[in-house]
Amino acid sequence: MYKWRRVSAAGLLTLIIVFELSAFSLLAFRNSTLDYSALAFGAILVAMLLFQYISLTAIFRHLDRYLLIIANLLVAMGLIIQYRIEAAIAFRQIIWFGIGMLAMVVCILFMRRPNIFRRLNLLILLGCIGLLFALLLVGSEVYGARNWITIGGQNFQPSEFVKVGTVFVLAHWLTNSRDLRGIWPLLFYVFAVVALLVVERDLGAAVLIAGTALIVFYVATGSKSLTLLGLAAGSAGALASYYIFDHVRVRVAIWKNPWATYSGKGYQIAQGLMAIASGGLWGMGLTRGSPKLIPAYHTDYIFAVICEEFGVIMGVCIIAFYLVFIVRGALVALNAPDRFMMLTAFGCTVLITLQSFIIIAGVIKLIPLTGITLPFVSYGGSSIIASMMLLGILEGVAIQGGETLERALKEMAK
Repeated sequence: MYKWRRVSAAGLLTLIIVFELSAFSLLAFRNSTLDYSALAFGAILVAMLLFQYISLTAIFRHLDRYLLIIANLLVAMGLIIQYRIEAAIAFRQIIWFGIGMLAMVVCILFMRRPNIFRRLNLLILLGCIGLLFALLLVGSEVYGARNWITIGGQNFQPSEFVKVGTVFVLAHWLTNSRDLRGIWPLLFYVFAVVALLVVERDLGAAVLIAGTALIVFYVATGSKSLTLLGLAAGSAGALASYYIFDHVRVRVAIWKNPWATYSGKGYQIAQGLMAIASGGLWGMGLTRGSPKLIPAYHTDYIFAVICEEFGVIMGVCIIAFYLVFIVRGALVALNAPDRFMMLTAFGCTVLITLQSFIIIAGVIKLIPLTGITLPFVSYGGSSIIASMMLLGILEGVAIQGGETLERALKEMAK
């Protein structure tokens, strides 16, 4: 069974490489003159993916290969689209991807000593709140949200790393206790983080963290009554935000009828819908679309660009990859060696998949659009590094679970 899985995973990686090389070959010949930088970029990306896969699977035998391959496929798709739109963006993103790979390995190694995160949990809790509070004082506003810090000319989004910290905060307190009296610091943390994010107009991150906390709480406690109470409190908070904050009312109004303000604030949503519709089932073809008609084409709306050029069928495949990610992440959590690591793995899985479906649902107008990125796919240094860190945490738990099971089987054999 292990040998079959190994060959299957390697086969999927081969398909990714063939797809990458084909896409960048097409990009290289899209103009009258050969674009050698496209060929070089494709070769660099393939080398990075091969080196990552071969080295990690050689060092960590119990690594979940499918999680790694799905993440790499999504990254590869994002880089194809970004290079097709603007080569300079793609070159910056591949550098961030390399940094993210290093961050992933660091997280894998740290998960070999998960008690570190438990001992430092109060520091993580206060650090996340303090970081978001500092944004109110020194943060800069980008696309209407005051959630960015500029360092050395580069914009960083601290809320991406607060998501990673939230996973450990949730897992720690829900491992220690399953009733409200024992988890009051966790309740304070979630309320403070969500409130700060709403004030900073980072509505996507607020919804994501609140939703993740509620789902992980239900899985950890099994309490339907308390979960429904939390859902009611969240709904009441969302309703209050609608009446208190102008920007929330604007988002809802645009969602209800973007065509009424097509020449203004509704332009992005309407243009994204038209891009998806123009792509049809099979797409217009790589380089044949008009992605720059959508304002946030390389970040929030990259899913619409994919559908325009590769078709709705590729959009469905992207959603399917995230669904497979859910299944693999859930299996990693079920096979975790202890409760803390189980909740940590489950929290990472919920964060990545919930973020994916929130932004995809916003792009196709199922829910009001919130400004978050599509994990592994969208452009952004903070986003890709945080996503790779979550992947590293998941892989660390998978490795620990595999090693624990292997030791148990050896003991039984004796």
